[in-house]
Amino acid sequence: MNFFFRGPTVGTQPSGAETIQKLCDRVASSTLLEDRRDAVRALKSLSKKYRMEVGTQAMDHLINILQTDRSDSEILGYALDTLYNIICNDEEEEQDENTQKQADDLGAQFTDTFIQDPEHVTLLLTLLEEFDFHVRWPGVKLLTALLKNQGVQLQGIILVSPMGVSRLMDLLADSREVIRNDGLLLLQQLTKSNAAIQKIVAFENAFERLLDIITEEGSSDGGIVVEDCLLLLLNLLKNNSSNQNFFKEGSYIQRMKPWFEVGDDNSGWSAQKVTNLHLMLQLVRVMVSPVNSPGATASCQKSMYQCGLLQQLCTILMATGVPADILTETINTVSEVIRGSQVNQDYFASVNAPSNPPRPAIVVLLMSMVNERQPFVLRCAVLYCFQCFLYKNQKGQGEIVATLLPSTIDANSISAGQLLCGGLFSADSLSNWCAAVALAHALQDNLTQKEQLLRVQLATSLGKPPVSLLQQCTNILSQGSKVQTRVGLLMLLCTWINNCPIAVTHFLHNQENVPFLTAQISENLGEDERLVQGLCALLLGICIYYNDNSLENYTKEKLKQLIEKRIGKENFVEKLGFITKHELYSRAAQKPQPVFPSPEQMLFDHEFTKLVKELEGVITKAVHKSSEEEKKEEEVKKTLEQHDNIVTQYKELIREQDAQIQELKEQVSSMSSQTEQMQTTITQQVSQIQQHKDQYNILKLKLGKENQTQSNSQGDGSQVNGLQTEELTQLREEVEELRKQHTLLQTQLGDKDALINTLRSEAAQTAEGTAEGSDNTELLKELEALKSQVQSQSAEISQLKTEREDLLRRAEAGSSDAVPSNDGSLDAAKMADLESRLAAQTSETERLKEEASSLSKSRADLEQQLASATSSVAILQNEKTKLQTEVQESKKEQDDLLMLLADQDQKIHSLKQRLKDLGETVEDEDDLDARDQTDDDEEDDEEDED
Repeated sequence: MNFFFRGPTVGTQPSGAETIQKLCDRVASSTLLEDRRDAVRALKSLSKKYRMEVGTQAMDHLINILQTDRSDSEILGYALDTLYNIICNDEEEEQDENTQKQADDLGAQFTDTFIQDPEHVTLLLTLLEEFDFHVRWPGVKLLTALLKNQGVQLQGIILVSPMGVSRLMDLLADSREVIRNDGLLLLQQLTKSNAAIQKIVAFENAFERLLDIITEEGSSDGGIVVEDCLLLLLNLLKNNSSNQNFFKEGSYIQRMKPWFEVGDDNSGWSAQKVTNLHLMLQLVRVMVSPVNSPGATASCQKSMYQCGLLQQLCTILMATGVPADILTETINTVSEVIRGSQVNQDYFASVNAPSNPPRPAIVVLLMSMVNERQPFVLRCAVLYCFQCFLYKNQKGQGEIVATLLPSTIDANSISAGQLLCGGLFSADSLSNWCAAVALAHALQDNLTQKEQLLRVQLATSLGKPPVSLLQQCTNILSQGSKVQTRVGLLMLLCTWINNCPIAVTHFLHNQENVPFLTAQISENLGEDERLVQGLCALLLGICIYYNDNSLENYTKEKLKQLIEKRIGKENFVEKLGFITKHELYSRAAQKPQPVFPSPEQMLFDHEFTKLVKELEGVITKAVHKSSEEEKKEEEVKKTLEQHDNIVTQYKELIREQDAQIQELKEQVSSMSSQTEQMQTTITQQVSQIQQHKDQYNILKLKLGKENQTQSNSQGDGSQVNGLQTEELTQLREEVEELRKQHTLLQTQLGDKDALINTLRSEAAQTAEGTAEGSDNTELLKELEALKSQVQSQSAEISQLKTEREDLLRRAEAGSSDAVPSNDGSLDAAKMADLESRLAAQTSETERLKEEASSLSKSRADLEQQLASATSSVAILQNEKTKLQTEVQESKKEQDDLLMLLADQDQKIHSLKQRLKDLGETVEDEDDLDARDQTDDDEEDDEEDED
């Protein structure tokens, strides 16, 4: 190879292009691996200086080396390094802009050449599986450079390549930190703006690996590797709801909490630590961003509160020595963690700053917002935090407004209300705007607090009576302050009186307000004042739309007449449109966070833009409507409201009846199941009675035998008496068991009777019962069967009683012939006890018969009441249907009449036009009225002369 670099003996030194050509020929033609390796090494050394030549002549040869010389890792490494040098666009400080642009174009050109064949990318992915450091590391760098130059095309190729993403994920598990760190850079480029690849990377366990690396590297105190991991996490999670849900479900939010455990000694804030914490806060914000779906955001907010992440962020918020940019981003992060979450908002309201005496965190933040010496971005962050605290938080809104009311003002402490009033009337226009917007958010969609704020009185100066907050705002507005101050006050007033007729009345009660607004709208002012004119028009339009006509001088009609005379309706609508046409309006409408490049451009609030969008159309319609149209609309509205109220009442009645019917169905079902249980019990008792009957027969036979043998011998009599005693004891136990079963039957029937009484009382209040007719009939049948079974049982018990008495008489007759014994006396006593128990059971059976009879009568009454309720419901349904039909027919008749009148007017107009075209004189309605009036006057004059 040395002859390539020796100059010729005669002639000039060969040029770089010639040398590269010879090296390329050597690579293509050499059969020895060592020669090809030396040639590729030489191309690598020339690739930076002669980038164009090497890329143009050697790329195909280098790719061929990658395909054919897979067994030699050294030549593969040289080839990969050479390709990296010609494709990579390294930015060098000494290069000017034009030179750098040419280099970028050259890299993009060579990248296009390389990826023309997707197999080249697949070959490169295969080489990344090589564990050899000299192959894997250059391959990672080359693929990263390709992604930087042509990311979209490379992403498509890798996405369809088998196991392409999985091979790249293996780089994170490499024990060599250089390869792992460059693998992070590669995955950053790979996951940019490609949701499909982001999902694949996430499901390849990327979150677990990245969080492990961050922990190993020291979390926020780590180096550039932690920053790379955080950037990759941001790529995976931002605007990717699937990955966000996977991150939350995998309990990875809990692993973020230790990142923000900043020690008490906050003096050592390196630039890298600030960068890392900034990215960590951005990662938290990605999970709870307002642009995410509300359900996903609420779930993440709940997890952050439960794991203590919100508490840790509040600790940083109140800590000392925290850099300004970290503090600002922390405020923004806390804002979005609590936005719309009642639990998180309540916790934030309870946070106190470590001061003496302790002050709420909200008060400390508001002090920074109204302090003009604080950085602009910090004041914007505090305003955003206050807005998020009050977002959908009526409890928090009430607490803020309460600090302004006379009954809750504490002279010894600074409250949020005092700070807002101070900022509202300070000399700093930015403080005026921020305080006005903050106070407007305390009133957003909260009619109660709008009315409460009308009670606030301000002491302007000594010796003068206090004025209301509403009046003071209009006073400052009329004094002609800065545009930013007036815009803020007008937004506050519009939010305040919107959808609050009482506040509109208070505003109109001041005789100077309406003339001031009309004067502002009617003047022809410069570009800067157009926005103020539009907001004045919006404020006056709200006074018209939400006017309850309680002030005689400023009713809806009089205000519209005033606009028509002083301003003109078209001019008024044009001025109203100045708001949405302003260049800063669309920027503020994009997202809730107030982000402005400079304080002078801080004019619109996000929530206010939604209010303008909602009101602009309705105000325009309200101004153009005539009084007759409004009356007609009000009449139609009242009629529809009446019909709606009637329909609503019927719906509620039907809903209540449905609920009662459902409850009755459940009770009937329960009673049916209880009846089945009782039938089962009775069946068991019938079988037991049959067993007892058989035992009685056996006992009767035994007693007969005893009477025959008792006269023969005393010893035999004792044996018979002993047998009789045993049998009688068994009989007594069985009769006792029968009595218990009868008691159980009586209890169950009593419960059933109570349920039926409850059913009967509730059925008297309902109007629906047809569906239960069949159930009640079945229940009556079951009760009749129960009654017959009880009667049968009673008859059997009577028969048993008769047989028992027979046995007793025979036993007494037998004992009179023999010597009486103590055992015989005891048996007679037991028999008497059994007889008394049987009598008690007989009485219980009679009582059950009576209860069954009363139950049948109650069921008949219940059926009659249900039938009556059913007829009532049918009548109500017919009335409802008739009313709905009448409403529809009335609407249809009105529409047909309007169409007929319109057609008639159109025909008359066309006929008049045709007469005019034919030269006929056609008089309009006004001319006819004038002629009629003239004729009447002439007739009167003639009568006077007569």
